[in-house]
Amino acid sequence: MATVLTIETTSLGDRSYLVHDGSVAFVVDPQRDTDRVLAMAADAGVQITHVFETHIHNDYVTGGLALARQTGAAYHVNADDPVSFERTPIRDGEVVEVSPTLRVRAVHTPGHTFTHLSYALEGDDPVVFTGGSLLFGSTGRPDLLGQDHAEELARLQHASARRLVTELPEESKVMPTHGFGSFCSATQSDADASTLGRERTANPVLTQDEEEYVTSILDGLDLFPAYYAHMGPANAAGPDAPDLTLPERADADELRRRIEAGEWVVDLRTRTAFAAGHVPGTFNIGIDGQFSTWLGWMIPWGTPVTLLGETEEQVAEAQRELVRIGVDQTQAQATGGPEQWSDRPLEHFEQATFADLAQVRHHRRVQVLDVRNPKEFSAAHVEGASHIPLGQLVQRIDEAPEGEVWVHCAAGYRASVAASVLAAHGRTVVAIDDSFDESAGKVGLPLVSPA
Repeated sequence: MATVLTIETTSLGDRSYLVHDGSVAFVVDPQRDTDRVLAMAADAGVQITHVFETHIHNDYVTGGLALARQTGAAYHVNADDPVSFERTPIRDGEVVEVSPTLRVRAVHTPGHTFTHLSYALEGDDPVVFTGGSLLFGSTGRPDLLGQDHAEELARLQHASARRLVTELPEESKVMPTHGFGSFCSATQSDADASTLGRERTANPVLTQDEEEYVTSILDGLDLFPAYYAHMGPANAAGPDAPDLTLPERADADELRRRIEAGEWVVDLRTRTAFAAGHVPGTFNIGIDGQFSTWLGWMIPWGTPVTLLGETEEQVAEAQRELVRIGVDQTQAQATGGPEQWSDRPLEHFEQATFADLAQVRHHRRVQVLDVRNPKEFSAAHVEGASHIPLGQLVQRIDEAPEGEVWVHCAAGYRASVAASVLAAHGRTVVAIDDSFDESAGKVGLPLVSPA
C-alpha cells in the first residue's frame, strides 16, 4: 500500500510529494531546499531511491538533481529535455518499478511545456502526479515558453487532459505541483483534493470543447513574474544544493553603505510595523506574504540583498524562500528593529482605507496609483487612477505620479511594497490597507468597469 506525503511550499503555491511503501520511496518535483524531503523520509524510516521531474520548472529552482546526488537515487527527467547533467532518461509509456507495490508509468502530457510528463502510480489506490498539466479546476499556463507557443500549447493541454481521463481510472487521485496560488496556474481554485472523475465534470479543460477552452484560457492570462525567465535555464543546467548558512550581521553603518550603493535592503516586518517606522531607503516585502514571488519579480536580477528581520528565524525563513527561486546573493542580515538598524531619523508613511481616500478627495487633490495586475485593473478601478503593476514599478518608477500618492492593490500587501519603493525614491505616499472588492465601491469612490 502506497503512502503519499505532501510537502507544501505555500509561498510559491506549489507542492512536492514523497511516496513510500514503508521501505523505499520516490519523490516528485522536489523544491531546492531538500532538507525538508530528507527529514520527511527519515521520519518515515524509508530510503529515497527515485526522483521524478514532471517538467523543467519555470517558477522555482528544482532540488531534484541535488536530492538524487544526496541519496544516490535515480533522477528521472524526460529524455527529450535538453539538460546538461546526467539523468535517467524517461519517455512516454515507460514503467519504473520503484518496488513491487510502487509502479510508476510516465504519460506524456504536453501543454504547460512541450515535454511535460505526468506520472501514474498504478495499483488498487491509483494516483496521477500531474505537475503543471491538469490542476484542480484548471490547468498550467501555456504561455511560459513565450506567446509564440501559447496557442499551440493550449491545444496540446486540452488533448493531454483528455488523454489522462481516457487512459487512467476515474478514481485516480490528482496530485498537481502547481495551482495553490502559483502564477504557473492559468486560473486559481480553492480545491484541496480531487480525482480524475471529479475533474471530468468540473474542470473547463474537460467540459469545454477545444476552441472554447483555448479562447478562454488565452483571454484569461495575466502577467507572470519576471524571474521565471531565469528558472528554466537554471533547471536545465542542473542546480546544486543551496547554502542556508546565515550571512554576516551588518551594523547601521554597513546598512547605510549598502543602501547608498544601490543594493536591496529588505525589511521583512509586517506592513503596519514598516509604515510606523523604517530605515530610509529600505523596501518592505513582508515575510507574511508572497515574499519571494514579489522580491524575485521586482529586483534587478543579480542585485545583492540584505535582510532585516525581527528575529534570526525570520531572516532564515526569508533566505530559504529566496534560494528556492535562485536568489543566492544574500550578503548580510540584521535583526531587532529599525532603531538598531539606523543612526538616522526613521521615516514613516500613513496607512488608510478606501473610505479615507473618498473623504480626502473632497478636500485636496491626491494621486491614486493602482499596482494590481492588468486583468484586475481592467475588471474595475478607481476613476482617474494611474496604473503600474507592482512587478513593473521599479523599472517604471519615473512613470509614477508626482505629488501625494495614495497607492492601493487588492488587499494591502502589494500596496505596502509599492509604497516602500515610492518612499525610497523620495515620494510622498499613503498606503491603502483595505480590500478593494469589499470597500472601494461602497464608500462613494467612482469606479470604472467594462459594464
